[in-house]
Amino acid sequence: MKFTKSAILTISLLLTILPARRAYSQVKELGIPDIRNYKRNEYKGGPQNWDIDQDKKGNLYFANGSGLLKFDGTNWHKFLLPNASVLQSLKTDDSGRIYVGGNNEFGYFLNNEKGNLTYHSLSQGFIKNKNISKKINLIWKIHCYQDEVIFQSFTKVFFLKKNKLRYYECKNNFQFSFLVNNKLYFQDKKLGLLSYSKEKFTPLKGTAALNNSEIWAIFPLPNDKLIIATLENGLFIYDNNSIQPWRTEANDYLQKNSSLGGCMIKNKFIVFNTVLNGVIISDLNGKIIQHLNRQKGIQNNTVLKSFVDKNNNLWLGLDNGITFITENSPFTYFDYSYNMGTVYASLVHKNTLYVATNQGLFYQKYDEMRFDKPFNRVEGTISQAWNIQLIDGQLLCASNNGALLIENNRIAKVLNHQGYFGFLSIPNHPGCILGENYNGFSIFKKKNNKFEFENSVAGFDEAANMLETYLDVDFLWVKKNSVLYQMELSDDLKKFKKITIHQKISEKYNGIESIQKLNGKIYFQTKNHFFRYSKEQEIFFEDKKISSLFKNTHQLNRIIEDKIGNIWYRHNTLLGVLEKDKNGNYIKREAPFTNLSANLVTDYISINTVNPNNVFIGLTEGLAHFDFTIPNNFITKPKVYIDSFSTLQDTIITGNLSNSNKNYNLAYSANQVKFTFSSPIYENSQNTAYSYKLEPFEENWTNWTSSSMKEYTNLREGDYVMKVKVKNSYGVESEPAKLYFTISPPWYRHPLAYLTYLILIILAVYIGYNRIKLKIRKNKYYETIEQRRLYLEKESKIRQGQFELEKEIEKLKNDKLQIQILAKDKELVTNSLQVVKKNKVLNGILQKVKEIDTKNLDEPMKFQVNKLNKSIVKEVNNDKSWKDLEKHIKNVHFDFLKRLKEKYPTISPRELDLSTYLLMNMSTKEIAEIMNISIGGVELARYRLRKKLGLNKKENLIGFLMSI
Repeated sequence: MKFTKSAILTISLLLTILPARRAYSQVKELGIPDIRNYKRNEYKGGPQNWDIDQDKKGNLYFANGSGLLKFDGTNWHKFLLPNASVLQSLKTDDSGRIYVGGNNEFGYFLNNEKGNLTYHSLSQGFIKNKNISKKINLIWKIHCYQDEVIFQSFTKVFFLKKNKLRYYECKNNFQFSFLVNNKLYFQDKKLGLLSYSKEKFTPLKGTAALNNSEIWAIFPLPNDKLIIATLENGLFIYDNNSIQPWRTEANDYLQKNSSLGGCMIKNKFIVFNTVLNGVIISDLNGKIIQHLNRQKGIQNNTVLKSFVDKNNNLWLGLDNGITFITENSPFTYFDYSYNMGTVYASLVHKNTLYVATNQGLFYQKYDEMRFDKPFNRVEGTISQAWNIQLIDGQLLCASNNGALLIENNRIAKVLNHQGYFGFLSIPNHPGCILGENYNGFSIFKKKNNKFEFENSVAGFDEAANMLETYLDVDFLWVKKNSVLYQMELSDDLKKFKKITIHQKISEKYNGIESIQKLNGKIYFQTKNHFFRYSKEQEIFFEDKKISSLFKNTHQLNRIIEDKIGNIWYRHNTLLGVLEKDKNGNYIKREAPFTNLSANLVTDYISINTVNPNNVFIGLTEGLAHFDFTIPNNFITKPKVYIDSFSTLQDTIITGNLSNSNKNYNLAYSANQVKFTFSSPIYENSQNTAYSYKLEPFEENWTNWTSSSMKEYTNLREGDYVMKVKVKNSYGVESEPAKLYFTISPPWYRHPLAYLTYLILIILAVYIGYNRIKLKIRKNKYYETIEQRRLYLEKESKIRQGQFELEKEIEKLKNDKLQIQILAKDKELVTNSLQVVKKNKVLNGILQKVKEIDTKNLDEPMKFQVNKLNKSIVKEVNNDKSWKDLEKHIKNVHFDFLKRLKEKYPTISPRELDLSTYLLMNMSTKEIAEIMNISIGGVELARYRLRKKLGLNKKENLIGFLMSI
């Protein structure tokens, strides 16, 4: 990019004047530091906060309208005075005491053996012992001066030395007192300022002129000069026993807004509290460097107290609330209070900062940026502005409204109404630039010293949104998603005469992550490996020197090189930079930028490096200002404390305890323990994370978490060590805090219990041994008796066996005989059935004989027929075969009939006979003949039998009888 004389002049001015003014400062003129407000519903106290101090562990204390507030970086705690007085003043010392003063009450808080802050009154005991007036009045100031602690009210001053208290009664009433450079001053309403030393008050000459003014603060200047801040009359300088107004920018401001004191930062800057308009910070010459008020993010404009903590950050006690300001940081911000939206690009031109945002193009004069003025919008740029660039002395804005030429902070001309993302100078074509628009690319040519739209470039019509585009002598390189386009412009710049598409640039590594221009050469990056293109060989080759710069860096997404050679990179949401030193070496810096991660624009890097003192970074909610020259001492190693240790029954310790090797013994019933942690990290405390492990219960550290509490249940007896560490927003870890404790075993697992168990076991073994010996003797006796019994029993069994054998033989003989009888019965049944059949035949023949008509027969024949008839009748009547049949059938089926009768006692003999015939599978006709009834009578008898046996129609009668 070429620079005009005006651009070079602007940058030269910034490189010389601005860095010289701020090279060794901390408070920044540009932008607003990071501000965190704590409201009263958060700290659970009154609105007004009159005093602030910090102990050696980093905990902060606030003199609040409802008592003492303690903030450990994680939790707020409140402690009350006995008379519930408003707390007006406080002071901590190295012994751990927190001295406090209120209305008619003063004393100190001190941790007890469990870490609880308990109050010890000094005033009440003094009043009783000295019999003085109980009217102590408000204790406004407390000082630790030399070996004394001094409590000052309007009417009295109390001196505590070696736990002995004395007091001084004011003759004219004191206003306030001030400890400055180890010198203690009091304002007497008639005598002026008094210097206190060795129990004496000495008036300062020339200070009586301030008797009509309330002095709220005194600040030291070099050469023993003092700056005196009054409530309504502004600032005065005391030098050589004379008082003169301090005619400065700061004085003019305080005369309009009233002063409530202040504090100093590193003895280089003075913080002035105001009644009406927040705070101002000036240098030692009275020039206002920074102004912070409600418009800039403070929740209340009346500042009662300002305090600089151990990390040189600023705390404000307000008329309503508490505010923390990160002054010790290289970052400040231009946010909504400056009319800022999402920033996509920024540029300094003619001592003016231009910012391209989602709400248009804004600008602000550089020397006015430290005041409360918001940025001004360039008229007509109310829509999305993607870029602001200076090319050949022309200020061009790429926006949704088109390609805009900006002159005198307004749109001089719309070069083309199509939406644009940016512009590139075309090598070997002076006066021509390539525009990236919503539908491809366009050419602009310089005519009459101003750019004009020339033509669209044919051959590539994809939207250039989210493209990475770089132009060298030979090709236009465009990356979209993971595809790389290598495009060659025609000589007349009207089309792309050749487009080559590359899916990858290396056989070893897939994909293309980014394109970037480093040291004037275009590089293609994939998996943190950087390649260049050789036109002669038409291949991509790796530049291992550049790749080595990012060897130990996470996967890169975007890389850009700024104007002074620093290489900025981004992986996911983290921003980092390789800072180039004077020798051309690179220093990797990531930690300072971790707090920007959540506010970076997605898939975008907007870096505008004017010089090492002034780097502007685009954010989703404004613009960040970064200063490379501010040392990294703002990134300190954090400390972590185990804030409390408790069980279900009791709180063992509470409060931030120092690491110690003290071991706490717990009963087994208290094996459910709870720990809370804290760390005095106040900068970006929302990003503070803890990790812990309980040894030997856990082998590895837990994942980082924002939770500051951990509970363990059902721990076994043994020795434990609880370890906790913290990580701040810059990724710096603390040394672990440790707490040792022992859980005693339950009574049944106590060593004495095990000794008792051993004694009982030995006793049991002894008793058991004796019992076994006795049992063995008894067993031998009983064994002899048993053997005798077994012998007799065996002999009896042999005899019984012989008897049983004889019975079995007899039974077998009877069974054999029974079988023979049954066989005869079966044979007789068969024969009887044959006789029955014979009788049936004879009855048939008899019937035929009866049918013969004897009337027509002669007498001899008739005689023979009658004789035959009588013979047949006699044979049938005298045949008892059917009775024998019934007898033998009953003998054969005796068991069946017995079971049937036992199961169905109501069954009749006739039905027993029918059951037997059915069991023998006789037909109905045969049964009818045997039973001498009709076939219908057999059916009726079958029906009655089924009913008596309880059978339904579907059940088979014969099958049922066979199953019995």
